[in-house]
Amino acid sequence: MATGETGFDDVTFDLISVQYHALKAGHDYGQYVRDAKNAGEDEIAAFFEQVMAEDSERAHRCHEFLARFGGTDNTRPRQEDPVAMAGNTAATE
Repeated sequence: MATGETGFDDVTFDLISVQYHALKAGHDYGQYVRDAKNAGEDEIAAFFEQVMAEDSERAHRCHEFLARFGGTDNTRPRQEDPVAMAGNTAATE
């Protein structure tokens, strides 16, 4: 894979970029939904909700693709390796 100026391969960088922008936009769309509902524009609010759901799915797909490249699943708390921790404790005693 080609490596871009960031030090990451281009495909990984592109996926991270799309994921970031989809998540950021999804956050912003929540305000758009509220604005439309406050204006009594339920059809427009539904449109914004649809767009928000599409961006959420887009971010999820990016996450799945990134896992192919050996990424970690950061959706769960990190679990420490008790063996490694015991080894580190012994080294400091």
